[in-house]
Amino acid sequence: MNKRINIIGVPMDFGQLRRGLDMGPAAARYTGLVSALRTLGHSVTDLGDVRVPVRNPVEEGEKADYYEEIRSICEEVYEAGKKAVADDVFPLFIGGDHSIAMGTVGGVSHDRTTGLIWIDAHGDFNTPGTSPSGNIHGMPLSVLIGDGDEGLVNIGRPGAKIDPDNIVMIGIRDLDIQERQRLRNSGITVYTMRDIDEQGISTIANKALMKFIHLKRVHLSLDIDALDPVEAPGVGTPVPGGLTYREAHLFMEIMADSGKLTSMDMVELNPILDQANKTAKLAVELIVSALGKSIL
Repeated sequence: MNKRINIIGVPMDFGQLRRGLDMGPAAARYTGLVSALRTLGHSVTDLGDVRVPVRNPVEEGEKADYYEEIRSICEEVYEAGKKAVADDVFPLFIGGDHSIAMGTVGGVSHDRTTGLIWIDAHGDFNTPGTSPSGNIHGMPLSVLIGDGDEGLVNIGRPGAKIDPDNIVMIGIRDLDIQERQRLRNSGITVYTMRDIDEQGISTIANKALMKFIHLKRVHLSLDIDALDPVEAPGVGTPVPGGLTYREAHLFMEIMADSGKLTSMDMVELNPILDQANKTAKLAVELIVSALGKSIL
């Protein structure tokens, strides 16, 4: 089914220390995202990038504090997602670090219960009290269920944006000690790489979709580091043993076949660390698969 799609770039890299994620939206565009989606018959409008201030340099040994910048950017992203849903448009957000999800997921769930599929190597389920690094890109999922810094929790609207029972995490393989325990007690459905090894990605995909059978809206948050670094080297926090090329594509194809996907973000693409644009090409291919491209 052809869609009206708004592409919204969020070139934000304030949520962690490594530079380069701000170039992710430009890399996706350069790799042909818009033309690939239009070839499928979708009506695509590229709205450009949300406003992101210049990141001031931090001296070695200093602690970066970009809290206000992150909160302000996510407020703008929230409004963009909210407007797209109100206009019956599919919002496609291109990051940027995973902190942007505090805005993307909040915005698309503004006035309707939404299911969330979170594909990631990491849990992103820390709080300021549990995070070893203090990096906000390791906290967005916790914030979205209403647990964390009050100013971040209240982005867009007060309180939690997603019920834990409406979240499925896939591809998880690298958790901090306290984060692991928090996830066990959270009520979130988590499929680790071991689950994928044992059950297969098609079974996992269909279980995730069955969980959302009662919902009209499902948002997909794709952290490209969910894939194995052999497939996706251009990420800031690579973890061995991730999704293969075909596992990732099959998952996206099953999502497209379901007709349930109504919004999406793709994050953590770092062109500075990429090899011959390999990760950017893969990211675009996966987005296009999720939006309907098939072999036949």
